[in-house]
Amino acid sequence: MNELACAAFAAATGSHLVKEPRSARYDAFRRAFDERAFRGELAKAGIRWIGRSDPAFPPLLRAIHDPPPGLFVRGSADTSLLAQTCVAVVGARACSSYGSAVAGSFGHRLAESGVIVVSGLARGVDAAAHRGALEAGLTIAVLGCGVDRDYPRSHAALAARIAERGLIVSEYPPGVEPAPWRFPARNRIVAGLCRATVVVEARGRSGALITADLALEEGREVLSVPGEITTALSDGTNALLRLGATPATRAEDVLEAVGVEPSPPEPAAPSSAVASMVLGVVANGPAAIDEVVRRTGLTAAAVSAALAELELSALVTAGDGLYRGVRPQP
Repeated sequence: MNELACAAFAAATGSHLVKEPRSARYDAFRRAFDERAFRGELAKAGIRWIGRSDPAFPPLLRAIHDPPPGLFVRGSADTSLLAQTCVAVVGARACSSYGSAVAGSFGHRLAESGVIVVSGLARGVDAAAHRGALEAGLTIAVLGCGVDRDYPRSHAALAARIAERGLIVSEYPPGVEPAPWRFPARNRIVAGLCRATVVVEARGRSGALITADLALEEGREVLSVPGEITTALSDGTNALLRLGATPATRAEDVLEAVGVEPSPPEPAAPSSAVASMVLGVVANGPAAIDEVVRRTGLTAAAVSAALAELELSALVTAGDGLYRGVRPQP
């Protein structure tokens, strides 16, 4: 099988292929395909190709029932990163501030313990997981379009940060436009690279649930973050729990599921007594500024200054008018 020709043909015809088709059209394409020139163009763009038969192709991905012909890879990390202990962190694009905070916290703690965080570079949970991981370690982004594309465009800076230290991968070569059907196909790669998938927030019909289903089909661990029963953003995650997914109430639950010993968390202490008092309030549950003022007895100005300090130290996150602690305290 000419894996690169197969991948190039799939891109040129807008088809989903896991093996070479038996058709006159493909036969003509393959005869005309100049593999040396194609590889040369990839090299000029700083893109690597790993065919499915290549020893460097990640074994967990090769083991799924429909692995891609290969992966196009950009980024500075060695491709051996793809075969390390990986965990997918996925969820809603239009997530809540709680979902974003949890995804960032999980991404940070998993990466801090040496796990490679994998997600899809989408808005919401995916982006938060990537950003959290980059604070402490490495991450891999899987695209549903050409490997040269930063999709969505608003995440171009995030993609650059990922490529600087980690990897961006796709089964699609440069120039392939995003299309709705490509994203479920992308999700099988997200799940296939990973020993476990964590769903942070998901509606009843969600791409994150597709990823979870694919992981279950391959016998991989699926964990779900319990959600508030009054919001539709928790419908999918709570449904997974009813079906037997492992509850993920802290990153250590995920590390235990994949057999990784947690590393000691980085020190996360506020720099002043006032900030410590404020953190003690929001660490016990999300709170608005006026609630923090009431419970601490501090002035609104002092609370606002302390919260700004805690946000800059990545100890607190803000969203929907509420502040919440996001890092374990010593």
